[in-house]
Amino acid sequence: MAREIKTVGIAGTGLIGAGWAARLMFRGYDVIAYDVSPAAEAKLRAQIATAWPSLEALLGKPERQGKLTFTTDLKEMASKADFIHEAAPEREELKIRLFRDIDAIAAPDVVISSSSSGFLPTNLQSECKHPERVVIGHPFNPVYLLPLVELVPGEKTSTEAMDRAARYFEAIGMHVLRLKKEIMGYICDRLQEALWREALHILNKDIGTTGDIDDSIVYSAGMRWAFMGSFLTYHLAGGPGGMRDFIKQFDPTLELDWTDLKFPKWNETLERRLVEGCEEQAGGRSVAEIEAKRNAVLVDMMKLFQKHQIGAGLVLDRELKAREAK
Repeated sequence: MAREIKTVGIAGTGLIGAGWAARLMFRGYDVIAYDVSPAAEAKLRAQIATAWPSLEALLGKPERQGKLTFTTDLKEMASKADFIHEAAPEREELKIRLFRDIDAIAAPDVVISSSSSGFLPTNLQSECKHPERVVIGHPFNPVYLLPLVELVPGEKTSTEAMDRAARYFEAIGMHVLRLKKEIMGYICDRLQEALWREALHILNKDIGTTGDIDDSIVYSAGMRWAFMGSFLTYHLAGGPGGMRDFIKQFDPTLELDWTDLKFPKWNETLERRLVEGCEEQAGGRSVAEIEAKRNAVLVDMMKLFQKHQIGAGLVLDRELKAREAK
């Protein structure tokens, strides 16, 4: 019988770890958060407090607020958790050691999920005695609002662990994107990196500012991407014949002079344009102010998508109906 998940451990309390904590506590899960620095507790609680108003705006008041416990003792966290999120800094050797240490403490049936944005789970599970329970559960910032999680198996990950992780993620209001096999960068980050590279090339060639490049997404493709993605968008672009006619009309190989897939050579001019451009876009607003605006927009978008029964709105609708049924 699968372990009931009531207490969730989090190893690492930065932006991602805090996001997991807020998402979980709002849904009634108790959280044991581990960090090597005692000073991290105050930052963690502050980040949870920042997330809370957006969660209430999206879902209403929580039915039960989970309890937060902070510790600098890895054993205390790993020995008491029913599911564990690793959210340490993105350094592979650090994560491998951390997985080894958590694996040696946690009960064998506890799934250990890495929030890594690119590492192979096969490497992360390489020093574990129970590698079959190691998965990637890659979320997206802000973790407490965005519902996607990329669930990735390593070579030794069991189907049972993947199934249990998928059920858990759905229970905490997420849409599970289950990869068939592992690949560095998974799906979404590989797509994001391709766009990032092209944006840097355009900036490096001084074609437009950071604001111009962002506007090219915000006022056009980004609006479609929020609920359709690239493939369905191009399917529509083919007219009544869909993708079949799109391929006939346009060169599907994209062997054109439009793209520069490698990163541009880093230079001081590019760095200055990047930093100064972003600061100009911010217009004197603090990061916290921009985050608050972002969160408000995301909440409204998800409610709109719920109305139209599409994209992230389907996940929100599923969770709200489950709460009403209780």
